[in-house]
Amino acid sequence: MASALPGRTDAAAAACTVIPTETAGPYPADGSNGPNVLTQSGIVRSDIRSSFGGLSGTATGVPLTIKLTIETSSCAPFPGAAVYLWHCNATGGYSLYSSGLTNVNYLRGIQVADSSGLVTFTSIFPGCYSGRWPHIHFEIYQTLSAATAAGNPVKTSQLALPAAACQTVYATSGYGSSASNLSRTSLSTDMVFSDGYATQLATVTGNTTSGYTSTLTVPA
Repeated sequence: MASALPGRTDAAAAACTVIPTETAGPYPADGSNGPNVLTQSGIVRSDIRSSFGGLSGTATGVPLTIKLTIETSSCAPFPGAAVYLWHCNATGGYSLYSSGLTNVNYLRGIQVADSSGLVTFTSIFPGCYSGRWPHIHFEIYQTLSAATAAGNPVKTSQLALPAAACQTVYATSGYGSSASNLSRTSLSTDMVFSDGYATQLATVTGNTTSGYTSTLTVPA
């Protein structure tokens, strides 16, 4: 066995679990299914609430800061990795795809991991649409140049949001039918998370007034 990382016990290193590969879904806008935002100027940004590249429109909702710590498959920090992240708006629609949203490209962006592997996005809490548990999509690329050339990602996966935070957010205005949609699904029946979600369930702290922060460590 390889020696443990500094500050990590051999047992912790042996227990390292890579996040599962998941579908990018039908609305990736990475060139694999219709639009491609990865090659557009302005896609590299931390605040993804507004449209970019000459398009207008800003997504509204409860503020959410998304923090992902990207690691290698051996759970070492992955500095320089590029993360493309996207999710639906407060009412469950996806920019560039959903009805009425084909002329906006908000809630999509790329960030590069710092020396500790951390990427941070400023966004809104996504809504819950029929048939899916509330989630956030992301693709991890080896480098920024690979991401902005729409190359092959190292990993494609999804982050799940915890029930308590979702229930609280969906009780606020602007989230349409998210509360009723949430009541009809569960992590154990979701098409993506039903086979296990221990490595994909984010920790969420905060409140609806000042906003929430979600954190997840992602061994890729």
